[in-house]
Amino acid sequence: MAPESKKYKDITDEELMAMVQQDDEMAFEELVTRYQHPLTTFVSRFVRPGPHVEDILQEAFIRVWRHRRRYKTVAKFSTWVFTIAGNLAKTELRRLKIRRNVTIRTGGESMEEEGVDVIDEHQDPENDAEREEIRRVVMEEMEKLPKAYRAAVILRDINDKTYDEIAEILRVPVGTIKSRVNRGRTQLKKKLGKLRDPGQSGWEPD
Repeated sequence: MAPESKKYKDITDEELMAMVQQDDEMAFEELVTRYQHPLTTFVSRFVRPGPHVEDILQEAFIRVWRHRRRYKTVAKFSTWVFTIAGNLAKTELRRLKIRRNVTIRTGGESMEEEGVDVIDEHQDPENDAEREEIRRVVMEEMEKLPKAYRAAVILRDINDKTYDEIAEILRVPVGTIKSRVNRGRTQLKKKLGKLRDPGQSGWEPD
């Protein structure tokens, strides 16, 4: 690795953003590299994978560069960029009216720790027919979730954001975020519970 490239990799997001504010394009490229994958995961769960995801990411990074001098170092860069991408995703969602499939984690965790898991399509799980039925039902229920609940659940359980970070991204109090996450999970599990059977592989009792 060239010394110049290593310099960028060894500094924080906020330090990189300060350099971007001085029109440092290499610092900007490092930020793009760092956030390309997590933002792709977030946006694709919100509006389903497709060409529009790349368009949203491209627009998000364009806005980071265009509005670089508006960024204040008192805020985490990750919160700022997720807010930009989230707003663009919500706009796209309103236009397309589409949702992303998820399944429910049922390992006996507390409500604060339980969450949703994205189905790994590269695996070859047992009982494919049962899992496909679960996938179908959860997809339908996700479509019924209020947008605010869905955004909170995605950020918490898929992007592993803290409640404080989600509150900053969605610009609502932490208590509201916890309520949205719990209510979203509860709604999904209530519907999914109707499919549960003691003889089904992969299910554990409450």
